[in-house]
Amino acid sequence: MTAIDRDAAKAFQKRIVRVREDAALGLLLGIGDELGLLDVLARTGPADPATLAAAAGVDERYLREWLDGIVAGDVATYDAATGHYALPAERAACLTPSGGPVNLARSLKMLTMLAGVEPELRERFRDGGGLGYDSFPRFHELMAEDAAAVHDAGLLDVVVPAVPGLHDLLTRGATLADVGCGAGHAVNLLARAYPASRFVGFDLGTEPIEAARAEAAAWGLTNARFEVRDVAALGEEAAYDVVTAFDAIHDQAFPDRVLAGIATALRPGGTLLMVDVKAQSGVENNLGMPWLTYLYTLSLMHCMTVSLADGGAGLGTVWGRQVAVRMLEEAGLADIDVLEIRSDPFNYFYVAHKPAATAATRSR
Repeated sequence: MTAIDRDAAKAFQKRIVRVREDAALGLLLGIGDELGLLDVLARTGPADPATLAAAAGVDERYLREWLDGIVAGDVATYDAATGHYALPAERAACLTPSGGPVNLARSLKMLTMLAGVEPELRERFRDGGGLGYDSFPRFHELMAEDAAAVHDAGLLDVVVPAVPGLHDLLTRGATLADVGCGAGHAVNLLARAYPASRFVGFDLGTEPIEAARAEAAAWGLTNARFEVRDVAALGEEAAYDVVTAFDAIHDQAFPDRVLAGIATALRPGGTLLMVDVKAQSGVENNLGMPWLTYLYTLSLMHCMTVSLADGGAGLGTVWGRQVAVRMLEEAGLADIDVLEIRSDPFNYFYVAHKPAATAATRSR
């Protein structure tokens, strides 16, 4: 039998115990975000369980057990003399809606959803294939919630100004298509801010498109429309000045077709803004990333498998910068810049252009 380093083995065992503790805490924080308990605790505490339960509209006994769990996880504090619980402001900043795009408790609900497909996923390990979007009934809801926080925090004030010439172009009047638009919040924000431009959002899901149309109607927008469409068969030629894709390419069944269709749909000189996960290509190039395991879990249990379900490439969440740039070039796009934006530390912002028509091309 091979001798082992007992100190290293003991240290690793302690680490796995910690992993188990943190996994359990993640479930509690997801519940806390879903029911608004963290927000109530931040706003109402220090307070006793009865007061907090009344403020949250939940059962006191369940709340008390939940509170003790997050005290044990060193998230909330407890004063045994008064029986009061509290959530320090420094912790509430990344666990409540006031944290905007850095509300990490919101992202933990995604893991709860993914845990529900684990039995089916085990069968895919054995037999291949994938799980389609119908296996993830809450996916669109959770993605819309997360995307709205990100776009509200920086789309108009940070992202648009970071793309050279985009603000001026949209102010003058342009046509913009958003592929994989989800619930369409980005499109509606842009349409409201730039009334001289026209916007369209495409998504494969009926539910998110209906949500996008409802928001546009509620805002009284007349320059935004939404269509259910498979963006792998976009079927448009020289139709748009700008195309955007917010976290929508890596889980496509055929991302190469999507990018090629985008290139065709852009007018000569047009711009693609593609936002996707900030990572390098190859696990060995990402090992210092604090959330790398989370990304691979999302990929395995959602992004990769939904692509495989449609007979696709299974590109995966962590396709990385090098592969992304290569695929953009192969699609016929050029002058690719990769930006980092302070309001969104989790993504790269790829800006690429369709080459302008040459004199020879124009003369044909």
